[in-house]
Amino acid sequence: MEVLFELLFQFVGEILLQVVAEVLFELGLRSLGAPFSKAPNPYLATIGYVLFGAIAGALSLWAFPALFIHSPAGRIINVVVTPLVAGGAMTAIGAWRTAKGQRTILLDRFAYGFLFALVMALVRLRFGN
Repeated sequence: MEVLFELLFQFVGEILLQVVAEVLFELGLRSLGAPFSKAPNPYLATIGYVLFGAIAGALSLWAFPALFIHSPAGRIINVVVTPLVAGGAMTAIGAWRTAKGQRTILLDRFAYGFLFALVMALVRLRFGN
């Protein structure tokens, strides 16, 4: 039973880290992009989110160099599950913003949220302790 709680805590830690990083990034993009009303190019945005996901992964390793999940199988599962959860969270934030009449950005869509979190998770997997 103790092992189950430890495993659950590890996954929740990784998920929270990535969702919080995405939400903070989304808020930063929103504040930086507010003066610009031009529709973004989705191809350039994809490259940008990949780069920003890698940067967020590197910064998260600077703050938390040890991975929260210790088992190799758990780390692989994390690379699949966490981006799905983070993409869903960003979709929910986008729907909430739309319901409030606020403008959304590309990160408020599942694919971009998933991509950002996937790259962040891969960087953490590759370079984490």
